[in-house]
Amino acid sequence: MKRVIISGGGTGGHIFPAISIANAIKARYPEVEILFVGAENRMEMERVPAAGYKIIGLPVAGLDRKNLLKNIGVLIKLQKSLSLARKVIRDFKPEIAIGVGGYASGPTLKAASRMHIPTLLQEQNSYAGVTNKLLAKKAAKICVAYDEMEQFFPKEKIVLTGNPVRQDLQCSEEKRKEAYEYFKLDPNKKTILVIGGSLGARTINQSMIKGLEKISQSDVQFIWQSGKYYFENSKKEMQNYPESPVFLSDFISRMDLAYSAADLIISRAGAGSISEFCMLGKPVILVPSPNVAEDHQTKNALSLANKNAAIMIADKDAENQLIDKALQLIHNEQELQNLRTNILKLALPDAANSIVDEIEKILKK
Repeated sequence: MKRVIISGGGTGGHIFPAISIANAIKARYPEVEILFVGAENRMEMERVPAAGYKIIGLPVAGLDRKNLLKNIGVLIKLQKSLSLARKVIRDFKPEIAIGVGGYASGPTLKAASRMHIPTLLQEQNSYAGVTNKLLAKKAAKICVAYDEMEQFFPKEKIVLTGNPVRQDLQCSEEKRKEAYEYFKLDPNKKTILVIGGSLGARTINQSMIKGLEKISQSDVQFIWQSGKYYFENSKKEMQNYPESPVFLSDFISRMDLAYSAADLIISRAGAGSISEFCMLGKPVILVPSPNVAEDHQTKNALSLANKNAAIMIADKDAENQLIDKALQLIHNEQELQNLRTNILKLALPDAANSIVDEIEKILKK
């Protein structure tokens, strides 16, 4: 394997798997050249170089479903992106192009398949995204993380690999001790980790603010990642409860320590996060975001809740129910243990290497 293009991004849920796949290819083929193609001004333009890979940005943007006139500009950007993607592929000459979802993967993989470069798709969600559904016809293989994806893709192309996750997340007793110091926690108290993605989740933060009085009267401590948009307001609200056992941060860089300390997690239902919870066997309350395409987070969350592998609380109910449920669940050891056992059954821990196996098979053909 000499040259590979990996395309997609927009959110951490697309970028982390993409980088994990790149790392797995590099581990098996140290001489390989990997080029990422992302969307200009999106998160991948920072995160990918930080992981040690070169990236080219396309001027691509998503369709505006509310204001249809704005889509004229979107279509012009799409045309520009297609011709730029063709130029990138002509110059770089990849043997395969891998799409992980997100705006940039559309033009890149479309250009690749038109130029007879084999393509592989990686679909993280239980409900396939529009881009991947369109690209599936020409793809050689489609790597998925959930059962029953035949409703979206040709059955003979689907391989159940799971979602690649960040490799540095393993929990251990040593990390748990380190976490107590890092977050200034009490080792004798139960710990709930609250995360709403890197930018934050409004409903989860509102639920925390509404629950601060109950939290300060409880014997439970919290690690709370508010996201950068909600940090100042959350900090202001916390000042009313100076005694409350809450470590508040806009972004947690040491997520391995946060996971190690957590007895229970509250989170949105992004596919990447869910794969991490499965791998770590962590009990979780999922609050799916209602603001995502095709409501795919609700479908992700239901696929766990139906197997008693997670608790799901709808976004509209969270402010009234979330903190009460969390404080009740954290003391129910039997239920926590059931959730741990069931979520671990869903883990596919070696996803990145399974995807590299599929890439090898395509190239051998």
